[in-house]
Amino acid sequence: MIDLWTWSTPNGRKVSIMLEELGLPYRPHAVDITQGEQHQPPFTEMSPNHKIPAIRDNDTGMVLMESGAILVYLAEKTGQFLPRDLEGRHRVMEWLMWQMGGFGPFLGQVHHFVKFHPGKAPYAEERFHREARRLYGVLDERLAGRDFVAGDYSIADIAIWPWASRFEWQRIDLDDYPNVKRWYVAIARRPAVERGYHCPKWVNEVPLP
Repeated sequence: MIDLWTWSTPNGRKVSIMLEELGLPYRPHAVDITQGEQHQPPFTEMSPNHKIPAIRDNDTGMVLMESGAILVYLAEKTGQFLPRDLEGRHRVMEWLMWQMGGFGPFLGQVHHFVKFHPGKAPYAEERFHREARRLYGVLDERLAGRDFVAGDYSIADIAIWPWASRFEWQRIDLDDYPNVKRWYVAIARRPAVERGYHCPKWVNEVPLP
């Protein structure tokens, strides 16, 4: 049994989707970040950075924060969604790091300035929205002629998809990125993805373009 502390955000959904894909038994604990629960014990004992998600693997005693680290841990624990050959592994890691270092953080800024505070910082809105469009273009180019970003379906896709699922918040028209749209819809239709999307609670249907 794995305990998962999470909320209905892209980073939280990465891990619940992964657990659903793996079919591992897990117990979700809602950490309401809108009420500051991420800054309160006992959650802070598991996540020194005060960010969701975090897990405790009761089989091994491992406690981990940071969604990317958790995905790698679960993939290595189960031998799934991360190739074992050197090149395949590092192709997946390359695109996982792309999400962690660029796609997620910049889209998070778009959410802040474009979705929640429009008109307050026009320069920031333009800067981050322009970078969001560029990153979607990078992803679209990568997916040309590929079903998934790094070979077979992997933790890279599982990490990237929840951020793309907020394309409406980002004012992104997926019709402008046909390869991303095809990839996005194919993943959205996976039953495990739908189940993981609704953890720890139902907020809305999985967005479809």
